[in-house]
Amino acid sequence: MKYLDEYRDPEAARQVAARIARTVTRPWTLMEVCGGQTHAIVRFGLDELLPPEVTLVHGPGCPVCVTPLELIDKALAIAAAPGVVFCSFGDMLRVPGSEKDLLTVKSEGHDVRIVYSPLDAVKLAARHPDREVVFFAVGFETTAPANAMAVEQARRQGLANFSILVSHVLVPPAMEAVLSSPDNRVQGFLAAGHVCSVMGYHEYPPLAAKYRVPIVVTGFEPLDLLQGIHMCLKQLEEGRAEVENQYARTVSEPGNRPAQALIERVFRVVPRAWRGIGPIPASGLGLRPGYEAFDAERKFDVGGIAPRESPECISGLILQGLKKPPECPAFGTRCTPEHPLGATMVSTEGACSAYYRYRRDEAAAP
Repeated sequence: MKYLDEYRDPEAARQVAARIARTVTRPWTLMEVCGGQTHAIVRFGLDELLPPEVTLVHGPGCPVCVTPLELIDKALAIAAAPGVVFCSFGDMLRVPGSEKDLLTVKSEGHDVRIVYSPLDAVKLAARHPDREVVFFAVGFETTAPANAMAVEQARRQGLANFSILVSHVLVPPAMEAVLSSPDNRVQGFLAAGHVCSVMGYHEYPPLAAKYRVPIVVTGFEPLDLLQGIHMCLKQLEEGRAEVENQYARTVSEPGNRPAQALIERVFRVVPRAWRGIGPIPASGLGLRPGYEAFDAERKFDVGGIAPRESPECISGLILQGLKKPPECPAFGTRCTPEHPLGATMVSTEGACSAYYRYRRDEAAAP
């Protein structure tokens, strides 16, 4: 397929891997901050092409995985309320709350629907004025413009029966949380190309300078990732800590200014708790004053919910790059995609899901 096959060429991948091997003179640890990149690395065995000096760890790059348990439990309470049509992307339905998931709520007879765009939920609200339609607005900066547009459209149409449960998180504060941890071992980052296609990468130079880490904006195909890894390692070997853009065919430094303006108009930066990590200051988005009528948390008064996380799940350590999925005692046995203990096993972008799908036999070997 044109524009895809050339980024999956095995011989070209081996050539880049050989250049990496010639570049590296000492051990380095890099982190990718995107679940799609994690799955590509594991699926295509890119980490196995690298010299043993290079370690790849997987960061908090899956928005479904880092959605706080408290918000999952709030979603469950709202979805079970009388007269509610609860709308969500499909990968949220199996994410475990304290006691159940949205799929279980659906099986109990409540109206939980999978949609493919937040605007689908707006159309539902327009067609069913007698029902409360709630959309679970989850994601990084990538999905924020569409969710902001849904709120704007509902406002213009006067849809008082539409609201969103907001769980937006921001990537740069999470990267800083990883770097500032006393247990941090990350020496370079592969930044998420899809986030940067919206936000640009002007936020990253202060991080690179403050923590002396190179940051390379990287795409999602095997050659994108190997080239990003090579660029990052070359900086480390040369003692540089700069921001570089491997994904120039899609990402520009300023990003998508109209999308940013829409986000700024509807949302404001707020503190956010990350599942498995904890509170990170200024790491989320919430609705601005003037848009409170579309805030599902306010509308349904679900503020008093106290979540209970599984004591067996080590997803927090995995999301911080401190452990890999096979190091969890429950991996592939008590925790599977059919019966997950944590969100990293459920989401299509979760690290545990990637290892279960592509490396399960390898992880089970003695």
